[in-house]
Amino acid sequence: MKSVVVDKIASITQARALGHELRISEDIPCEEGVIIVVEVLTEKNTYNMLELTSGRMAKVSKGDIVAGALGHRKALFGYSGHVPTQIKPGDVIQMLNIGGVLGVCDSANADRGRPFDCRVLGVVLQFPFLGERIGVPARIGQRPLDLAAPLNTQGVPVIALAGTCMEAGKTAAACAIISRMRHRGLAVHAFKATGVSLRRDILAMEDAGARRSMIFTDFGVGTTTAAVGPALTRAMLTEMAVGQPDVIVFELGDGLLGTYGVEAILAAADIRQSLTAVVLSANDPVAAWGGVKLLRDKFLIEPAVVTGPATDNQVGVDIIAAQMGVSAFNARSHGTELGDHLLEVTGLSAKFPAKSAA
Repeated sequence: MKSVVVDKIASITQARALGHELRISEDIPCEEGVIIVVEVLTEKNTYNMLELTSGRMAKVSKGDIVAGALGHRKALFGYSGHVPTQIKPGDVIQMLNIGGVLGVCDSANADRGRPFDCRVLGVVLQFPFLGERIGVPARIGQRPLDLAAPLNTQGVPVIALAGTCMEAGKTAAACAIISRMRHRGLAVHAFKATGVSLRRDILAMEDAGARRSMIFTDFGVGTTTAAVGPALTRAMLTEMAVGQPDVIVFELGDGLLGTYGVEAILAAADIRQSLTAVVLSANDPVAAWGGVKLLRDKFLIEPAVVTGPATDNQVGVDIIAAQMGVSAFNARSHGTELGDHLLEVTGLSAKFPAKSAA
């Protein structure tokens, strides 16, 4: 065991409230979610930021000592990588996302460049036994995930946002919906159910007016999969219903066809039955058509509305309405109309009428 001073503490570790002086050990459990310290070995001009526990973004430079966590990732517009089978100080691994997920990179996206190479220094120790100097490896999350987690929304309406792909405008749409509903007097709770650990999206939801928020990382999961996605969604829906908000809004990170567990969540009958409305974010009209068809045919879900870049102008809106028979609103230019439409769909409009202009 030795001490090390770290320059940057990644947001994936937030639940552990780490200080900048840490105790580390060379005996590293090679498991997802274990918090480790690394030294950055390379420089990058793109995708070179790290989300800190404060939510701020900090530039990463060669020589930085960083606390992150072991994990995997399979992202179309990012890096793909895995947790190594064994690891020791001196080994070189990569930073797989800007939230601080660390693993062995298998495939890089050309737009992102190669990921940062990082030399492993050791595993972070925490000391749970009062008065004893016995350290145990620190892990992410506030609590362990119960795979048999029950689902109880307590009758609170639920709006889910799914996308055709990464970067299809889901978070922008969620924020527009939350903002409009907050303006109409609703108490909104929000969470992110799937993806790779990054708190930026739920922080944006809080900024938009969400009273409470959560992310899967709170349950010790750095990257979601089909094996844990449904249990995470049940646990967060149940937790977010506490306090009786007027509505719950949650985002399914990644796309309808992906590796983060979206399909498994939407295939779960109990979760589907808890959804009052599903919003589809699509990059273009063809993606919108495929997304609507997947929701209808595979999951028996009728989307309430389509948004995303496919609705960036009236051409896309008209195509979606004519070809798919689904309402479409752009979250950036018509966020008020998008929120009002969902208030009608969920039956909340009468209880929370729009205020007339003075």
